[in-house]
Amino acid sequence: MSAGYRSYRVSSAGRTLAVRAAGVSAEWWERIVPHLPGVAAGGVCEGDGAGTRAVVLPPGVSGGDARRRINAHLHLLHLAHGALCVHAVALRHPGGAAVLLLGGHGAGKSLVGLALAGRGWQVLAGDVAVVDCPRGQDRPAVVGGTSAFIARRAPARRWFPDLQLPAGGPERLDLGAHLGPLERQPSPWAPATVVAAVLVDVDGDPHAGDGVLEELDSHTAANVWWRASGHLVDRLLDDGEQVLRRLEGAGGARRRLDRVRRLAAHLPLHAAWGAPEPIAAHVEALVLTASPGGR
Repeated sequence: MSAGYRSYRVSSAGRTLAVRAAGVSAEWWERIVPHLPGVAAGGVCEGDGAGTRAVVLPPGVSGGDARRRINAHLHLLHLAHGALCVHAVALRHPGGAAVLLLGGHGAGKSLVGLALAGRGWQVLAGDVAVVDCPRGQDRPAVVGGTSAFIARRAPARRWFPDLQLPAGGPERLDLGAHLGPLERQPSPWAPATVVAAVLVDVDGDPHAGDGVLEELDSHTAANVWWRASGHLVDRLLDDGEQVLRRLEGAGGARRRLDRVRRLAAHLPLHAAWGAPEPIAAHVEALVLTASPGGR
């Protein structure tokens, strides 16, 4: 190893990634960790990562690119163990079952997540969820996620005035750092069985009606899962010419496709649009219906 580099062991949902980096500090890691799926506070320590998947960060790498590089390798690490890193907000119902809220940036995943949190749901993943995809008829399970709960300030102020968010400041903010009532599941935690997945689209009209929920066909569902599961390797680096997508390779893509088709076949995907609260009501009813012993 080059002089000045240190080795770190990053624990993500019970799986270990070795990171070699120079010139980083504990404070640097504290800024990165909330955006690494399955990595809790205290989940990074110095130590030899021999025998585990490894990533070397180039000298002077920015915090954003460091996060993107590490996350791409976490994508590969979990994929090798039969899991997908899905671009989704994940929450657990008080009864124990979990739901995945999917959608692109700005679709309203965090807004619906806030509405569900107000109903007593627990946030498991604020942006990327680690989902184990077992073979057979067993249901998938959320085993970890990003702890940062990022939302856009203007929509959050519009839909949730009771939060009393100030008008000024960055457009994107971590509501987990601002809101006492927003409880996250402590780590480590038991896997949460996923009984429903919903592709959300929040209508921008504050007077939106009761919302709509409908099941998607399997082909459309597979395409949604494919896009969501490639999120961490579809990021562009600010500096350098490396294309993270190439890290996955043909073999990794085939493994991911297998798990995507499994999800599409065994976990119905619904689409919902409307205001956050009506969508949350639809999601809660869907989860209660799909849960074992649900009413």
